[in-house]
Amino acid sequence: MELYSDEYFMSEALKEARKAFDADEVPVGAVIVAENKIIARAHNYTERLNDVTAHAEMQAITSAANAIGGKYLNDCTLYVTLEPCLMCAGALHWTHITKIVYGATDEKKGFTKINQLVLHPKTSVVKGILENECSTILKDFFITKRK
Repeated sequence: MELYSDEYFMSEALKEARKAFDADEVPVGAVIVAENKIIARAHNYTERLNDVTAHAEMQAITSAANAIGGKYLNDCTLYVTLEPCLMCAGALHWTHITKIVYGATDEKKGFTKINQLVLHPKTSVVKGILENECSTILKDFFITKRK
């Protein structure tokens, strides 16, 4: 795996998803990258915090904003294991993030199903990076929940 590639950074987001899995959270992980450096790492905290807004992306946005000392994530890329929901896509719009890269598509609640125009016009989107690995951890998690 090439250093600083989309696959490399998505593998880092998968490490966060595994932390969520181990904490009995829906296993979604995210990292935000600026200048080929990870400035934020996060995973879902909705159960632990009893907060429906504590998605991995929201946690990563807050952490990245703190890291750079500002609310705009210009020249940053979000890597997230699952396609962002409409809430997270709306928040990402306001950050002016340059690029979003996601692994697994969320057929039911993903923002592209509703309206991709929710993102900032300058934000580019790449989908399907390490899609199999990102989908598998989610499927494995929900299999354990349905037993």
